[in-house]
Amino acid sequence: MADRPASFTLAVPPGDDRERLVCDACGHVQYENPKVVVGSVSTWQGRVLMAKRAIPPRTGWWTLPAGYLELGETPEAGAAREAWEEARARITLDGLIAVYSIPRISQVQLIYRGRLSSPAIDIGPESQAVALYDWGDIPWDALAFPSVRWALNHAREIGDAERFAPRGNPPGEMGDY
Repeated sequence: MADRPASFTLAVPPGDDRERLVCDACGHVQYENPKVVVGSVSTWQGRVLMAKRAIPPRTGWWTLPAGYLELGETPEAGAAREAWEEARARITLDGLIAVYSIPRISQVQLIYRGRLSSPAIDIGPESQAVALYDWGDIPWDALAFPSVRWALNHAREIGDAERFAPRGNPPGEMGDY
């Protein structure tokens, strides 16, 4: 007889205080946790690397190279991987700019400050276009997500400081966009 796929029911497991997916056959609790997004504000000679999204959500809008952390990957390696995947950019990370909490979509975002190894960039499979923007030329009205604006503003605020404390959500912004 072939094994049947497990069936799960929403229930409050013993010792817990909220509903979880619980296997009807064995009682295994299938936890669902927030996703971790990693990315960077990376620059070359003062210009910021940005990518125009070729995938949902917000296809056709500008963003920083960022995406979901993979299993078994450090956040720093993930941020570097995302820069490569989206903009074919090789980067070196200088520190953590910010940790943003976006509870509406169950995300925690870790955004790093990075430096490009060279100005050589190209369109990756998740991008329609890539560019290095001077601060004054960033397409502020076409940014994909509020957290992109937050990260750009926090990066500019930090500037070239060698030591800085990571920022968080701006006052009053809980990511309910």
